[in-house]
Amino acid sequence: MLRTRLGIMMFLQFFIWGGWFVTLGTFLSRNLDASGGQIGMAFSTQSWGAIIAPFIIGLIADRYFNAERILGVLHLAGAALMFGLYRAQDFTTFYPLVLVYMILYMPTLALVNSVSFRQMRDPSQEFARIRVWGTIGWILAGLAISYLFSWDSAEAIAGGALRNTFLMCAIASLALGLYCFSLPATPPKANNRKSGLKEILGLDALKLLNDRNYAIFFAASVLICIPLAFYYQNANPFLAEIGVANPTGKMTLGQVSEVLFMLLLPVFIHRFGIKITLIVGMLAWAVRYALFAVGDAGEGVYLLLIGIALHGVCYDFFFVSGQIYTDARAGERFQSAAQGMITLATYGVGMLIGFWVAGLITEHYATAGGHDWQGIWLFPACFALAVLLLFLVTFKDKHGARQAPEVKRT
Repeated sequence: MLRTRLGIMMFLQFFIWGGWFVTLGTFLSRNLDASGGQIGMAFSTQSWGAIIAPFIIGLIADRYFNAERILGVLHLAGAALMFGLYRAQDFTTFYPLVLVYMILYMPTLALVNSVSFRQMRDPSQEFARIRVWGTIGWILAGLAISYLFSWDSAEAIAGGALRNTFLMCAIASLALGLYCFSLPATPPKANNRKSGLKEILGLDALKLLNDRNYAIFFAASVLICIPLAFYYQNANPFLAEIGVANPTGKMTLGQVSEVLFMLLLPVFIHRFGIKITLIVGMLAWAVRYALFAVGDAGEGVYLLLIGIALHGVCYDFFFVSGQIYTDARAGERFQSAAQGMITLATYGVGMLIGFWVAGLITEHYATAGGHDWQGIWLFPACFALAVLLLFLVTFKDKHGARQAPEVKRT
C-alpha cells in the first residue's frame, strides 16, 4: 500500500513536467511568436530553478517543515502558476510566470525523493520500483498529448491547442498538491549541527577538483550540457515543423529507452569500466544529432526515431554513470556535497549556458518558412564530438567505479 501511494506521487510529479516541458518550444514559437533567444530564456528557467533549489531545500525544507507539506504547498502554488501560463497571450506575460514556476518546481524533485527514501527500509532495493512510475507518468503525458487529445497535430498547433497542456498540468498539480498532505509524515531530520552555505550548495566537494581526472570529467559534464540543451529546446519544434505525425508521442520513445538502458548500465560499467561508459554516452550525443541533421519526415523518419531512442544511452551512460563516478570519488565524507555540486554545475550552470547557446543558434538559422534544421543540429553534433575527443585524450583514469547505479532522473 505504501509503495502504491509513493508510486502515485512519482507518477503525478513527472506527468506534470512531461506534460508541458516537451512541447514548450513548439508552443512558444508557433503560438506566442517567440524568437530563438526568448525560447532559450524560457527553457533556462529550469536552470535557474536548479540553482536556487538548494537554498529552498537546505535552508527551509531540511530544517523547519515536513517534506510532504512543503511539497504540497509548492504544487498548489504551481497549479495557480500553470493556470496563469494557460491564459498568457504573449511572451512578456508568459516569462515571469514560467520563471517563478520553475523556481518552485525544481525543489520538488528533491522533495519527492526525500519523502520516498524516508519511508523505505532498503532504498537501494526499493527506490527503483517507485521511481519508475515517474518515467511512466512522463511517457503517458506525451502519449496523451499526441494520441488521446491530438494537441500536437499541425492543425491543432495552428489553432492553439498546445495551450491546453498547461491546463492539463494545472489540474494535475492541484491533484498532487492536495494528495501530498495525505502522504506519510516526513519531518526534518533532527540535526543541531550548523550547515554553512558551502555545505548546502555542495561546495565542500570542490576539493575533488584537485584530482586531475575528476576535474576533466567535471569540465566535460558542464560542456556536454550544451548539446543536451538543444534536445530539450528544439526536438519537439523540429519534429512538428518538418511534419512528423504525433511528435510528442514519438518522443516518449526516449523515456522507454531510458528505462531499458538503465537496466543495462551496471552490466556495462562492470564489463568495460567508467571511462568507456562515459565515452559511449558522449558519442551517442554526437550520433543522435547527426541523425537529426540527415533525417526527415518521409523515408528518413526511421533515422529520427533512432536518434530519439538514443536518449537512454545519452542520458544514462553519461549523466547517471557520472553520478556513480562522483559518488565513488567523493567517499563517505563528501557524498551528498559532491552530488549537489555536480547537479548544480550541470542542470544549473551547464544547461543555463546550453539553453542560451541553443537560442542563439536557433535564431541564427531561422528562415522565412521556419528553420534550417540541418545547420542547427550540426552544431551540437560537432560540439559533442569535440568534447568527446578532448575527454578521450585527457582522461587517464583506468579504474573508475564498478558498482550498481542508483536510479536518478532526468
